[in-house]
Amino acid sequence: MLAITTLLTPPHAAHINRIIKRLEKKFGLDDVQATPDPHLTYQLAGVHKLSALKEVLADVAATTEPFSAFTTGLGVFPGERPVIYIPVLRSDALNALHHRIIEATAPLCLRTDKFSGPDCWLPHISLALHDTTPDLLGPVLSYLNEETYNLKIEINNLAILRQQGDLFLQEETFQLGVEQAVLKEK
Repeated sequence: MLAITTLLTPPHAAHINRIIKRLEKKFGLDDVQATPDPHLTYQLAGVHKLSALKEVLADVAATTEPFSAFTTGLGVFPGERPVIYIPVLRSDALNALHHRIIEATAPLCLRTDKFSGPDCWLPHISLALHDTTPDLLGPVLSYLNEETYNLKIEINNLAILRQQGDLFLQEETFQLGVEQAVLKEK
């Protein structure tokens, strides 16, 4: 599976990584670091041909101007391994970009995750996942509750993250509003 994302700008990525490192130091939570680049995910997908995915995402990026998005508060996806995250507020611009990505990639996808659809998609920035437990949830949220998470982030790229071993690493990044050449496979 590949993740179609927007990577946070360096200042915001550094801020999120500092929070993640504090969670590791205080609670031992480090699984979220399998993706070293803080991001917001639009879709998880398996694709027929990576080069075709790169072409359509380059086109979506080139024809989309950068815009701002906002975060606020904390959220939890409950379960045996709760996910703790910062919600990204949906806006017309963010919804339009998500829709364009889903529409452009649909013919290329072998499968997608059930949470990528427009009715279920909840954009967020993960702070802890996979190694959390219900018992840790209260103490971690109490600790995180000591600050606010109201950020203005720039949506200025689309990035493909690919799983390599235990990590999800950048495969390719496309800047919004910029024409980019994509090497075509023969």
